[in-house]
Parts: sequence; C-alpha cells; structure tokens
Amino acid sequence: MKKILFLILISMSMTCFGQDSQNIDSIQVNDSIHTGSTINASGDVTKAEGDSAYIKEDYAAAIQVYETLLKNGEAADVYYNLGNSYYKIGEIAKAVLNYERALLLQPGNNDIRANLEVARTKTIDKVEPIPEVFFVSWTKSLINSMSVDAWATWGIISFILLIVALYFFIFSKRITWKKAGFISGIIFLIITICANLFASEQKEHLINRNEAIIMNPSITVRSTPSESGTSLFILHEGRKVSIKDNSMKEWKEIRLEDGKVGWIPASAIEVI
Repeated sequence: MKKILFLILISMSMTCFGQDSQNIDSIQVNDSIHTGSTINASGDVTKAEGDSAYIKEDYAAAIQVYETLLKNGEAADVYYNLGNSYYKIGEIAKAVLNYERALLLQPGNNDIRANLEVARTKTIDKVEPIPEVFFVSWTKSLINSMSVDAWATWGIISFILLIVALYFFIFSKRITWKKAGFISGIIFLIITICANLFASEQKEHLINRNEAIIMNPSITVRSTPSESGTSLFILHEGRKVSIKDNSMKEWKEIRLEDGKVGWIPASAIEVI
C-alpha cells in the first residue's frame, strides 16, 4: 500500500515538475551555431563566414554577417563576436551592448565578462554603485553563475535524487539507510527549490529586459520627460542604465547604479 501511494505521489510530482520545466525551456535561446559552424542561418550566410572575416580583420563584413545571423535567433557566441568586431572598429557603445546581451544569455561565461569590463574602461562615465549587503551580492553572484538552462538541469537532477532519497527513507528497513535518505532528501529538496527559483529569476531577466545602454555620444538627463525639463546631469555612450518607467513611448525614466534618476529620450538608448 505504501509503495502504491508513493508511486502516485511521485507521478503527480513528476507531472507538475515537467510542466514547470516546459515553461523554463520555452525561452531557450538558439545556441546551435558554434565557432566554425557551416549551418546556414538564413540560407545566405553562416557564422563560419563571419568568423573568417573577423580573422582577416574585415570587421565590417563580420558585423554584417553576425547581425544577419541574429535576425534568426539569439546566440551568446554570436553576440560575443559581434561585440569584439564593434570593439575593433572603436564602436564602444555597440560593443558594450552586445557583450551585455551575450552575458545575459550566458551569465557564467568569464570570457564575455572580461571583455565587457575591458570595453567599459573605454567609456567616459564612471559610476560608483550603491553598496549592497553581502548576502544580497553573494546571492546575485550565485544566480548569475549559470544560465537558466543550467539551473533547470540542476533542478531536474536534484529532483530525481530527491525521489531516490525518499524511497530509501520510506521503504528501507535499516535505520542507517532511513537516516541517510532523510538527510540527503532534505539537501536535495533545498537544491531543487533553489535551482528552480534561480532558473525563474534568470527567465525573468530574459523576458522582461529593463536595462539599456546609452547609444548617443552624450545625452542630457532631465527632471521631467520634456526637453524643457531641468538638466540634471549628462551621460555618455556605453553607460548602462536601468529603465525605471517604461510607460511612455518617447521618454524613459532611468536609474543609475549610484541611485540617480532622470528622464532621457527613448531614442538615446537601446535595450539589452
């Protein structure tokens, strides 16, 4: 009787978990084209052609190829190489934008993060972020150590191990195995919950993108959404901002890492 109830419980859990996993997988990015690939993305160009142009230092041609590929779907490696190409021709704002987009898809990629930091050193504005509580910073770093797909995989694996642990805890006749099943079950339950929460957080970042890069050489931030508003401060190209109010079409209220807020024309930024 216990086994029957256990199997019913597991079946119901797997169904719910499978539905949640489908929700996560629905926002997977197109990452099937890798370095040296000869797969056609649009019937005319391949990433290999862009890579070849980049190696030959024909950065304009490489940019054209990568931009064409991205019209067919997002891929972190294409954004990364596009950022490199823009950096080589001195288009720092576009380099930062594409590195940020690549990092959004692969937050744990150290190469992308390193190149982004190098590009940021070329920007004019230097903003000191508001210090965060250690636990908050640590949690953000942990969440951004892997992508949504990686966290979803961890969630599935830990859930399966949780089922195994529960089996030993419920059906084992030896006290040692029951204790081991109980303790490991708690551990795998925590990992399962955290992995799903972290995957959900990553999914939220991918769907609701509220960060942008200043693309104009310079732009005046105003106190109101109007050219007649009081000038607060000036931002330059390559600066990353958070969009605080996205309700208006022509103007966006933005926030800097140091807490400063203001309004800028929507045409001056490009969403990551």
